[in-house]
Amino acid sequence: MKCPYCDADNKSRVIDTTRDLQDGIRRRRECKVCGRRFNTYEKVMRATPLLIKSTGDREAFDREKLIRGVQIACAKRPIPASAISDLVDHIETHLQNMGRDEVSSRVVGDMIIEGLKRIDPIAYIRYAIVYLGLDSMTSVRDMIDSMLAGEQNGTARVSAAPDTAASGEEIVGDDDVSDEGSPPDIT
Repeated sequence: MKCPYCDADNKSRVIDTTRDLQDGIRRRRECKVCGRRFNTYEKVMRATPLLIKSTGDREAFDREKLIRGVQIACAKRPIPASAISDLVDHIETHLQNMGRDEVSSRVVGDMIIEGLKRIDPIAYIRYAIVYLGLDSMTSVRDMIDSMLAGEQNGTARVSAAPDTAASGEEIVGDDDVSDEGSPPDIT
């Protein structure tokens, strides 16, 4: 460990070690050369798969990009930051647990849609308009009508994408990249 003050390499001793809730380890260290104290933080880095975009391009999973997108959908809504963080944590953990090298970006988008549907209907609609490519007032109204009908029946089930089975379980395969210009039907 390099001292941030005097750049002495491997000349520090650990004074205190604590664990946090995210499985990280915080160490309080003291440099043997300059005597100054500093903290280090260790966390296991689990690999996330590459995302296959609808164009066929591959892109690394970017947690911060995902948070920004969800925050935009949730702007000016009474949604706590912890709800957004929990949603992104759930998605990231799910991707890591899949154990695959590559996953369709639709899997992430569908998980965001389902999460926002539970968190806030307005944020869900905002995100769905962009994600599902709803480009007319009629298609947006149809989606809202479907949501309202689901509320009246006691179920708020709206089909978010063609890769979602009737049971709500994701269907993930090597060929689950959707056609570019055809947004899924919303019924």
